[in-house]
Amino acid sequence: MNDQGADDSSAAGGNVAQINTKVAHPARVYNVWLGGKDNYAADRDAAEQAVAANPDIRPAVHANRAFLGRAVRHLATQAGISQFLDIGTGIPTADNTHEVAQRAVPECRIVYVDNDPVVLAHARALLTSRPEGATAYIDADLRDTGTILRQAAATLDFSRPVGLVLVAILQYIADADDPYGIVTRLLGSLPPGSHLVISHPASDIGAEKVAESMRRYNERAGHREQATPRNHAGVTRFFDGLDLLEPGVVRLPQWRPGAEAEETRELPMWCGVGAKTTT
Repeated sequence: MNDQGADDSSAAGGNVAQINTKVAHPARVYNVWLGGKDNYAADRDAAEQAVAANPDIRPAVHANRAFLGRAVRHLATQAGISQFLDIGTGIPTADNTHEVAQRAVPECRIVYVDNDPVVLAHARALLTSRPEGATAYIDADLRDTGTILRQAAATLDFSRPVGLVLVAILQYIADADDPYGIVTRLLGSLPPGSHLVISHPASDIGAEKVAESMRRYNERAGHREQATPRNHAGVTRFFDGLDLLEPGVVRLPQWRPGAEAEETRELPMWCGVGAKTTT
């Protein structure tokens, strides 16, 4: 991607966001780790510095994509979920949420949310729905739950269960910004039968490598994109009040592994899926 200009814009959901190419952004750094080309020099520097401190990052992000696919497929085929709210979408790659869901249930409706105009520009171009279903895109920060829920209601029916997908995004919400409250507010607008899908960098798997890689990333990221790993108890807390699906909060390859070959190392991320059973 061209590294020249610092100001490009993309409108989505009525907002205009500015691209800052001088600091690393989570979606673009993630794109580097996945081998993509939609990133800038600052993103590549942050990605490479983090991997130098913790080589498990690259296999972890691929295992994370595999977990997302398994979780969405399970919700669409086994839990009766035909609507998904995917926040922190990232730059489109293979087997995006709507592709996995609509492959199983063509009528699925998916709303993607991100706050990077690079993501939104690619989303509008590439994340196209099957004719039986629908996709929509919202330019919003995860912290702005009111905007997300209000705009998502144009596509999703909040009287029916929704799959809330928060994959590799909550680490960018500092404790001071109340990440647990954010999840509670989002779930509070969803009916019983809805499900929560989370993956999150672990502070208690390869702790020293994780801490150093996060430090290197944070030095190169904007103040709103600082990353905070959390331990098993901290990630499990996001599911308070929900029924955790088996096998609970586990390492990425351990969540209902499929027939495909899975990474066997102890990758530094926790993941889980929970069901909302009460109002």
